[in-house]
Amino acid sequence: MSKFIQNILKRILQAELGSSTELVSRYRVAKAYYLLSVSFRQGFFDTLLVLTGVVIAGLGLKSFLLPNHFIDGGVTGISLLVSQTTGISLSVLIVLINIPFILVAYHQISRSFAFKSILAVTAVALVIVLIPYPLITTDKLLIATFGGFFLGVGIGLAIRGGAVLDGTEVLAIFLSRKTTFSVGDIILVFNLVIFSVAAYLLGFEIAMYAVLTYLSASKTVDFIIEGVEEYVGVTIISSHHAEIRQFIVDILQVGVTTYTGSSGHGKRGRNYSTEILFTVITRLEIGQLQNAVEKIDSDAFMVIGNVRGIKGGSTRQRAVDKH
Repeated sequence: MSKFIQNILKRILQAELGSSTELVSRYRVAKAYYLLSVSFRQGFFDTLLVLTGVVIAGLGLKSFLLPNHFIDGGVTGISLLVSQTTGISLSVLIVLINIPFILVAYHQISRSFAFKSILAVTAVALVIVLIPYPLITTDKLLIATFGGFFLGVGIGLAIRGGAVLDGTEVLAIFLSRKTTFSVGDIILVFNLVIFSVAAYLLGFEIAMYAVLTYLSASKTVDFIIEGVEEYVGVTIISSHHAEIRQFIVDILQVGVTTYTGSSGHGKRGRNYSTEILFTVITRLEIGQLQNAVEKIDSDAFMVIGNVRGIKGGSTRQRAVDKH
């Protein structure tokens, strides 16, 4: 099969060169085949994540929220609220209410993202109709907590697969670019409106449980997207950079990058070259690193910042072999 695909790629490359008789190097064919295989593997993995997320989100909706007349925040919350007050099918509402948000994603993010998202939302609607999920509990606290948890797992997996099951964040990103409000501010206001309407139509108790459901779902989404360990980036400027670097590599056993910069401070702005260290560690290792830096150089300058995501490189490796 791979030989067959390589022959097809060779013909395509020959056509792009403008002559079917022109030779195409094995390197170009191999590179094209490699890129195609990487794209296929990534596409397969993304599709698996989205489909898994769809099934798990369906569990949160049909086994917890929907049969017990609970709601969530975001577009899903609007769909649940409208469904409970009008009797319109939740499957239909989830697709219809998400369409405007996905159209925004089409113009503001990418076509592929919007295409994946509309397929994912449609898949959620089909899962709700076709899969007979069991009713797991009628306890209100468990419904709010675990209904939000499973919904959050589903949304988080879909996001990692390059799609959305709830278009709230798409709208928030769009509005944040047009206004002075942050994404978090817009999502908060959006959900406050939903919960206020829910309190008026369904009662304050349901609205308060809806807040709990939303918090459970949002925290779970963050957990799925960011991973089990939260990472921080640490920049260190010190005249004893070699010793600090050795501690990071040998004791913490993580990678570290060293680059040269120009430092200046004081009234006269003294300017001199210095080595700057940068590493990414978990929150649990911050104290250990700070204590070590304090012992090595109490005048060292450290900057610690949150890292939203990492890819490639090495955040956990064996100590460098000195030999």
